[in-house]
Amino acid sequence: MDNMNNTDERDMQNVNTDETAAPEEDNALVAEEAAAPKRRLPVAAFVLYGIAAAALAVYIAARLSPAFADFFNRHIGTVVRGFLAHLTGWIPFSLGEATVIFLPVLAVFMIVHACRRYADSWRSVFIYFCTVLSFVSLLFSVFVFGFGTGYYGTTVDKKLDLDRTTVSPEELYYTAYILAEHVNEESANVTYLCNDFSVMPYTFDEMSRKLVEAYDKVCDTYDFIPRLSSRVKPVMLSEPWTYTHISGVYTYFTGEANINTNFPDYTIPYTAAHEMAHQRGIAREDEANFIAFLVCMASDDPYIRYSGYLEVYEYVASSLYSADRSYYTAVTRRLRSNVTGEMAAYSAFFDKYRENVVANVSETVNNTYLQIQGTVGSKSYGLVVDLAVAYYRSAAYNNSSRTEQ
Repeated sequence: MDNMNNTDERDMQNVNTDETAAPEEDNALVAEEAAAPKRRLPVAAFVLYGIAAAALAVYIAARLSPAFADFFNRHIGTVVRGFLAHLTGWIPFSLGEATVIFLPVLAVFMIVHACRRYADSWRSVFIYFCTVLSFVSLLFSVFVFGFGTGYYGTTVDKKLDLDRTTVSPEELYYTAYILAEHVNEESANVTYLCNDFSVMPYTFDEMSRKLVEAYDKVCDTYDFIPRLSSRVKPVMLSEPWTYTHISGVYTYFTGEANINTNFPDYTIPYTAAHEMAHQRGIAREDEANFIAFLVCMASDDPYIRYSGYLEVYEYVASSLYSADRSYYTAVTRRLRSNVTGEMAAYSAFFDKYRENVVANVSETVNNTYLQIQGTVGSKSYGLVVDLAVAYYRSAAYNNSSRTEQ
């Protein structure tokens, strides 16, 4: 009996001990949670949001005032673009391409990290989201301060005093005729392979150096184009990238001009000159195309001149084909067989990439982006025709004026 009583007493003591320990553990947890510091938004995030607010104010002002956009793009944007170009220029590969490639991996990592560490409360999730968003706002700030205001400044035709009026079929024919003559002249110094494609007779880096030299000449003539010692970079995944129909891209957040080297050689110098125009603050696509044309014409290298004349000829000829088939046929017959062979070879090359889902998505994204910036979208690339016609119209007028004098 005594043993049984002792056992009962011990059991009662254990029960009482357990009941006492439970509240003590709960109190300890509450105390620990109260003592733990609450998660707060980092100071850096507030700074980045402040910078983004300033960038938004600049962006709105640029859209409202071309004069302000010109000033900011020339004096502030040039510094930002130059800094980024020099910062990434020494890297042998495209940092912008590497960023795009690893972006999906980074996104997955951040989502998993957030679920594991910050899923304990909605407050933690919200703070983490705001922190990530602050870095996204940094990209917006770099875009505005380095490149975005260029879309809203004075147009190139006004800077060059070009008469950009309605273009007639006769003017298209006249412009295409002149370009065809230049293409024929330059093609005499071009080497063609048995597959009808021409060959760029130097390395990618040599081409980049030649284009910088040509840009320096153009800068001497047109002071709204800033000098910049930059380079263009080949894209590592050029072949799969061709399915997007993108031959080059300027990554504003790294300051790099990136070129798809899978495209035929004759397109590369002109494309490179186009992306280098973006590096120098020429944001609108038609204007970047036209500045690239001026740069190629100014080059001492015949292959770069050939590239510029032929690329712009194709733009003009395409418009002429829609305007007047007889004029188109007449000017096409003037081209040398090597040139028409190269154009036919390019068409055959592009057939492989012409119709695909990736190209449709890429076109939609690019078109939407350009429309947001106040342009006509992807059609703006072809508006270089208007500038080319205006350029040769002005040249013809100046020549006739000198003759009369």
